[in-house]
Amino acid sequence: MNIIFLTLSDINSIYDSNIYTDLLKEFKNHGHSIYIVSPCERKNKKTTYVIEEDICKILKVKVGNIQKTNIIEKGISTVLLETNYKTAIKKYLKYKRFDLILYSTPPITLASTIEYLKKRDNAKTYLLLKDIFPQNAVDLGMLNKNGLKRVLYDYFRFKEKKLYEISDSIGCMSQANVDFIVKHNHNISPEIIEVCPNSIAPLVIDKDEKKIKEIKDKYKIPSDKTVFIYGGNLGKPQGINFLIDCLKANKTNEQAYFIIAGSGTEYNKLKTFLDIEKPVNAQLFKQLPKKDYEVLVNSCDVGLIFLDKRFTIPNFPSRLLSYMQASMPVLAATDVNTDIGQIIEQGEFGYWCESSDVRQFNQKVLQLCNRDLRNQMGINAKRYLEENYTTKHSYEIIMDHFK
Repeated sequence: MNIIFLTLSDINSIYDSNIYTDLLKEFKNHGHSIYIVSPCERKNKKTTYVIEEDICKILKVKVGNIQKTNIIEKGISTVLLETNYKTAIKKYLKYKRFDLILYSTPPITLASTIEYLKKRDNAKTYLLLKDIFPQNAVDLGMLNKNGLKRVLYDYFRFKEKKLYEISDSIGCMSQANVDFIVKHNHNISPEIIEVCPNSIAPLVIDKDEKKIKEIKDKYKIPSDKTVFIYGGNLGKPQGINFLIDCLKANKTNEQAYFIIAGSGTEYNKLKTFLDIEKPVNAQLFKQLPKKDYEVLVNSCDVGLIFLDKRFTIPNFPSRLLSYMQASMPVLAATDVNTDIGQIIEQGEFGYWCESSDVRQFNQKVLQLCNRDLRNQMGINAKRYLEENYTTKHSYEIIMDHFK
């Protein structure tokens, strides 16, 4: 089959490793032809162009700035995205016909592009639902169902419904996501909604003791403490205030050491706290060399996940998979609506607490300072990943619609 994948992710090579490129490589391994449509933001100062790799083609479409920009520019660029994509596809993929259209959320604003391709090629459409917008923005107070902001909410809710309606199938990250979509979208049949989880092609992680010592020495990380790491976005969805409360509560904890590695809109808030409080058992890294970051993450003992307590939508961060791949137990502090904590505890590869309960978080931290417990949970994490979250699983779920 010819498969086209439309994404907001900045993909420059299919050989990169993430939940999307790993899945597309799985399709390629089964003999399918792959085409990717990915943004090239205006700040890169390039026009639309094509990257030709040996196993796929990537159409890089010039769009407005979306990442790390102000909310007004991001909003305008997101709204114009479908026009940019459709125009580029008509020009660069005019004579190519597709059997399957894959696309992910975010964004929700590609409905007309997908509809155009679906009608033109008589193709099947499959939505990889990774984000439920605009409700997530309502949860965090960025949009409102009342007043002037109601206009924006109504517009994006209309686009969301349209996207669901043109999807032949919708693959959700977990059962809680399926239940949420079914409950709040009576305009679509529950029959088309299924679990198609975040997945990767697991790598063998070499935990070389010499490299671990070198990286810990380089970044002044103690080797006699249990090292907890959070790696990823530091934005509104992560509920940084709770993370700060947890770091405060653990200032005198001599068994644990915390590493926060990432960037985002809340980075400065976290940095200000650390600069003022100067906890001796916590470090914040904004940017590390890629190789150093990978070795550092795989040298830590426990992976952390944070989600804002206000969420009513069930998020399921893909960061979980990288921790599991490294055979690390996970401590998730989230809202009560996601089922990520339930899955972690049922799989016996970590703990969960509500992201408003510092006392519970501290209890879980102390429990995870037990080396034997961590080792067993790490083994469980890798096993659960291989049994449930590989690209082979996701590929088979999607291809089941072509039997």
